[in-house]
Amino acid sequence: MNKRLLTICTVLITLCMIHLKADAQVAQAKVDAQLKTHLDGVYMQWRNAMIKKNYNLWAQYTATHRQVHIKNRIVSEKKAFPAWVFQVPVSPPPVTGLKALSVTAKGSTATAVYFGEIDFGVGGKPTENILLLNFINERGQWKYDKAEFIRLTDLKDVRKKIKAGDLTYVKQKDFQPSGVVPQMPIAVRSAKYIAKVYVFCPGREVKMKVNKVSDHRFQNTKMSEVVLGGGLDGLNEVQFAAKSLEGSTGKEALSIRVYLMSMVKGVQPIKVFEYQVKEDGEVKKFGSANFTIDQAVVNKLNGN
Repeated sequence: MNKRLLTICTVLITLCMIHLKADAQVAQAKVDAQLKTHLDGVYMQWRNAMIKKNYNLWAQYTATHRQVHIKNRIVSEKKAFPAWVFQVPVSPPPVTGLKALSVTAKGSTATAVYFGEIDFGVGGKPTENILLLNFINERGQWKYDKAEFIRLTDLKDVRKKIKAGDLTYVKQKDFQPSGVVPQMPIAVRSAKYIAKVYVFCPGREVKMKVNKVSDHRFQNTKMSEVVLGGGLDGLNEVQFAAKSLEGSTGKEALSIRVYLMSMVKGVQPIKVFEYQVKEDGEVKKFGSANFTIDQAVVNKLNGN
């Protein structure tokens, strides 16, 4: 009887060990080592281009649709292209020393998710956060598309889980390659009025669309982005969607705004749209509104 019990226990322990080993192998399978080496090299070349302000190198390693998008943004701010490609507020962070949580490809798209002390070169001690890099394969060559920085200051439980090896958070759809190459944007030739969206969304993801042209996505951050194509004479449309992120309470404050920026020195931006919810308030999952640029608004922009 004792021998039989011992045999059963041995089998159960063996099965558990096999199961644990299989789980570990699945977790490791999320990082394609060969792909990681290749994408790291692409990102390094793109980063070098940004640091050295080398337009030809930048164009070589940047996805074509992203080049058009960036040019649209610069034109929408009435800045000079390509000089303003390299006018960025922070230095692109190196991935050396960061831990790769996931590196996968699907079709002609790939993502690389890193965790660690992400250094933007602004001084001070960097904190542990997430850096998501996106890549596009064009005619057999991987090219850098964009980066997303996910601040974990307000998601301490997520940070704790990642450090403990629980990668549930980065297994979400938003961190995985979609397999769909973004459509080529329509080139923006000019913008009459410079407009910017501003979002404060701790613990949330906010997606916005302005005038059915300018798309924006924010995650657990406070930042602004230029509206592609700028503001239009007459009626302008704003659409937004908001959802809570894992680890949030769902009760965080939220602020979404659109500003028009004056070209006249000393004239403050004009707030033309705002959706704001205080802490513990109820946030709409979806919303839409309009704002109008009429002669009165134009006069304010011109300092009259």
